[in-house]
Amino acid sequence: MHKGIAVSPGVVVGVAYRLDSVFGSSEPQCLESPESIPAEVERFDRAVELSATELEAIVVKVAQQLGGSEADIFKSHLQIVNDQTLLAKVRSLIETQQLTALSALQLVLQSYAATFARIEHDYFRERMTDIRDVISRIGSHLTLQSPLIPTGTHVDGHGDEPVILVAHEILPSQAMSLGNLPIAGIVTETGGGTSHAAILSRSRGIPAVSGVVGITGDVRSGDLMVVDGRDGLVLVRPDRETTAAYRKLQREFFDLKDRLVLNRDQPARSADGSQIELLANINNLADTQAALKVGATGVGLFRTEYLFLTHQDVPDEEEQYQYYRQIIEDSPGCAVTIRTLDLGGDKTVPYLGRRSEANPFMGWRSIRLSFEHPRLFERQIRAILRAGRHGKVNMLFPMITTLEELRYVNKLVEETRRNLRREGVPFGEDVKTGVMVEVPAAAVCIDALLRETDFISIGSNDLIQYLVAADRDNPKVAHLCEPLSPAIFKVLQMVLDACQRTGTPVTLCGEMAGQPRSVLALFGMGLRRFSMSPAFVPTIKALLSSVTTAQAERFAHQVLQLKTSEEIRTYLTARLHEISSALEVFDSA
Repeated sequence: MHKGIAVSPGVVVGVAYRLDSVFGSSEPQCLESPESIPAEVERFDRAVELSATELEAIVVKVAQQLGGSEADIFKSHLQIVNDQTLLAKVRSLIETQQLTALSALQLVLQSYAATFARIEHDYFRERMTDIRDVISRIGSHLTLQSPLIPTGTHVDGHGDEPVILVAHEILPSQAMSLGNLPIAGIVTETGGGTSHAAILSRSRGIPAVSGVVGITGDVRSGDLMVVDGRDGLVLVRPDRETTAAYRKLQREFFDLKDRLVLNRDQPARSADGSQIELLANINNLADTQAALKVGATGVGLFRTEYLFLTHQDVPDEEEQYQYYRQIIEDSPGCAVTIRTLDLGGDKTVPYLGRRSEANPFMGWRSIRLSFEHPRLFERQIRAILRAGRHGKVNMLFPMITTLEELRYVNKLVEETRRNLRREGVPFGEDVKTGVMVEVPAAAVCIDALLRETDFISIGSNDLIQYLVAADRDNPKVAHLCEPLSPAIFKVLQMVLDACQRTGTPVTLCGEMAGQPRSVLALFGMGLRRFSMSPAFVPTIKALLSSVTTAQAERFAHQVLQLKTSEEIRTYLTARLHEISSALEVFDSA
């Protein structure tokens, strides 16, 4: 049994599948016969050729879109993909050890990584990152010819089972590419409640546990596993009695989920008739469709960075416009809030450069990165404004810290509108602009910000980690990023009170919005707009339909009097049990 961080509730029994980047299983794979070697070398050479052609086009496009210096990174990638020493190493492993091209690539990558790890110099560390990027690019062309995870994975004595993905970490680009694969659970060694694996898991409503140190060393592909995403437990090779008990819990969990989805056509109201908006946080078109199926009434947060993270190069204005337009048109009659780029920290793209930072989450990221690349920022604003004529659209700016920053982005939006009018390009004249409150400085100065913005979205994930000065994805300190905290509720009440005084629309779009215990208190504090992973919409709708406004206000009043996180957790756990004990399974322990 392993203990980790519960990041997506539910229970699943399934087959472990270890993932290592684009290479799939971390275990070397051999060709079926020596006769396959020439074809495999040819397949590898074709993947290299495709990668080189792709990189040549990227160099030209990035230079045009962002400038020559930003294209330099891809020029270095071109040099690596044409490095005959590297290519010869891969071909040699295919020919002498009868390895598949993917396995040979993986061994070469491991060899380079071991060599560079012995050199303590930033230049060589960055060079290793470039080599990894290029090898992954070649590998991605090879994997296009076969599925990453085989369907119908078999475990001796257990028949066909759902697949549980086990990885050291899941990168943003991987998280999106895994979106349509038959995954029933996710376990990672790194990350916390707001990691990319967590976001992917919750958006699909599958159980997941992160921060499980040593799990990749203890599990092999094909092992039977249990993932308990409520208690943060992972069991490897459980005995028959334990397996049977968890299978019963799995059936109960998914039966309840199926019943809750039946409320999708019902309006979101409290037991005494207070109207509530339940919106969806989305990363892509698939999430938009999932949100509508479960009854979300709009998109409260569209994370545009995933378009950039999964794109081979920088998406130009037209590509962005068409993608945003499709999201809007797939949400008929619904408002769509589009957040501008929130890159940096653990979400990086090579064409915006790499910087070694001691504290990347508190450094060059999000709106700060956009300020440094005004051409890229303006192009995204243009695309959002143009898409705004196809529906009701809001534009949201992340990580605003000061009033000066807000004034700068407001000025930039107005200049962009004037330019579009002058060029005769149609756009949405009524696109509203808003601020994401996730930096404590913005919360403290909320009154000044409210005078110069149309709406507010509270990003509780970052707000919590900045308020408690703890990296939410660091297992050593992740316990400090506790949403059921006196400090968090006091800051949230301050922001909600300010918005109510001025009549400013406010939404909470962090993970607290999908957590039943948090929602009980937030509703009582006056919040009426919640944006969450689509899979949680039916749960929160059922919860709020069981509580009156007066009850929730009493809960919130008591929460604001309590002194510790443990007191708040105990109190809200008891209230949730009283209101709807069946929904306890959807909240982490």
